Amino acid sequence: MPSEFAPLLVALTVLATGVMAVSAAIQAARQGFDFFGAVVLALVTAVGGGTLRDILIGRFPVFWINDPTYILTAVPVGLLTWVIAHRMPAGGGRRLRLLLYFDAVGLALFTLVGVQIALTAGVSMLMAVILGCVTGIAGGMFRDVLCGLQPSVLKEDLYATISLAGGIVFVIAHEVGTLETALITSFSIMTLARFWVVWRGAIRDEPLA
Repeated sequence: MPSEFAPLLVALTVLATGVMAVSAAIQAARQGFDFFGAVVLALVTAVGGGTLRDILIGRFPVFWINDPTYILTAVPVGLLTWVIAHRMPAGGGRRLRLLLYFDAVGLALFTLVGVQIALTAGVSMLMAVILGCVTGIAGGMFRDVLCGLQPSVLKEDLYATISLAGGIVFVIAHEVGTLETALITSFSIMTLARFWVVWRGAIRDEPLA
């Protein structure tokens, strides 16, 4: 990994960790979890995708064991979010929409992190895109399964498709341009696409609360 990129990669991973912890804590409040359950859900969601990616490429110890920053980010962020979400009134879909918007940002960030780490590990571009998708979607899948819900990736809401498309855009844009341009372009495409899906109400299978 180029030394000048390392701080940016760490910053993106920390930001993604916090964002996914927020989405998990909101879901925990919606499902009636207590504070301990919310913290566990936030941790699993925040580090689950990256852990699976590291296992698949043989990157040991996995990222959060090497650097406790990610655990120290997910726990307080998850707990604080649970307290706030727990006090929000149920009904009207406010918490669900908030969850989905945060999840969209986390999906984009973790996809980009996953692609870059996979490329650094020396895998092909195709495998890097797939591993970026795994990094982006796995945490949310673990969150939904632990909550007894059908994972979003199995629904017709373009979840994994958007992650794969964003990974492809990042790889191509990085090849022909700068890293910053590739990050901004692919991140914008993924977040705007997911925001559009949420805004259009494409996810209809679970009750709003």
